[in-house]
Amino acid sequence: MKFYEKLPNDLLVDFYTEINKKIKKGENTKSMYYELGLVISVMNRRGIRLVKPSSCSQKVVVKRKSVSA
Repeated sequence: MKFYEKLPNDLLVDFYTEINKKIKKGENTKSMYYELGLVISVMNRRGIRLVKPSSCSQKVVVKRKSVSA
């Protein structure tokens, strides 16, 4: 998981998208589902949520968490 934690948000979302594409094509393996879970876990910690708007099949929304000192 440390690999995904080091990635910037845009690259993390790209990993999510590519793994999802392969799974939808039927190229799914247990390791792909595992990797997808890791990516989703890191995205959740960063406040990146996946939502499906009516006009698109998928959209990514980034919400910044406020950090109080």
